[in-house]
Amino acid sequence: MPEPFLQLSRGDRADALAVAAAELGRPAGLLEKDLWVVWTLGALFRQEFGTALTFKGGTSLSKVFRVIDRFSEDVDLTCDIRTLLPELAGEPGDPIPGTRSAAERLTSRARDALRRWVGEAAGPALQTAALDEGVEGITVEIQSTNLVLSYPVSADLPSAYVAPRVLVEFGGRSSGEPASLHGVECDAEVVLKDLSFPRATPRVMEAERTFWEKATAAHVFCLQENLRGERFSRHWYDLVRLHQHEVAERALADRDLARRVAEHKSMFFREKSSAGLLVDYLAAVDGALSLVPEGAGRRLLAEDYEKMSGSGLLPADAPSFDQVMAECAEIEDRANA
Repeated sequence: MPEPFLQLSRGDRADALAVAAAELGRPAGLLEKDLWVVWTLGALFRQEFGTALTFKGGTSLSKVFRVIDRFSEDVDLTCDIRTLLPELAGEPGDPIPGTRSAAERLTSRARDALRRWVGEAAGPALQTAALDEGVEGITVEIQSTNLVLSYPVSADLPSAYVAPRVLVEFGGRSSGEPASLHGVECDAEVVLKDLSFPRATPRVMEAERTFWEKATAAHVFCLQENLRGERFSRHWYDLVRLHQHEVAERALADRDLARRVAEHKSMFFREKSSAGLLVDYLAAVDGALSLVPEGAGRRLLAEDYEKMSGSGLLPADAPSFDQVMAECAEIEDRANA
């Protein structure tokens, strides 16, 4: 029987991770953080409420579909709005209210329900899972609709840009569909075969929807020139990697999916441009998509990309910012054709 990695002493964990790092050419600290990402997914999706969750975003593209090669360190989950608001149970797909005022009321109620659910169900579930498995040194902090899991460090992280914690961000305004079940394993497991590692089987949003989620987020930035936190430039990097994969081909061909994403965002994610005009998501996916910012917006994005590049989160052969922008211009042209 392989020995569980998490039952090793801290020193033995460090030695094992050093072996895996040398074999894989990856920082040991990132391999350790990856392990805690998988542990967190497993702990949440094993719960009864796991059937209402959908794993999405960059980490799903990296861990499940293997279509991006950057290290994506956070866990992005959707809690089905139809579970949070029982009156929506049985609704097919994403509920789309008839008016924006109805959407605002629904958003407010779903946010309150999600905040209660995170505090009363998701947070305690992670804490209980750590106790049940005898995993020591973990703390779970509840921050409104997010969870922050801090873990004991055995291996140094590559830079201060990467913290020894896993941020779990929950959303509650959609169904998370289309989605399907996938297995997720730790990256170090392929090398350290004499040890057993955490595993998870989350319900995962299909990569084609993630493409359109990221493309419309990039579109909003181009109209606003406003960064929302660090590493926002990851969306453009991911779009480029998806463009180099058949996922983008399928997503660009699926205009019904693009319009469903646009309709949902029009109701639940209202945004205004820097000129004060309402962002028209439906127009964006129907020939007016903007993916390449100009002026101050481009400079802000370039600075964020350089920070991400210097953090160890991107592979050594990652494209330059200008190369990313050039390929995003190609994606924009194809999407608008």
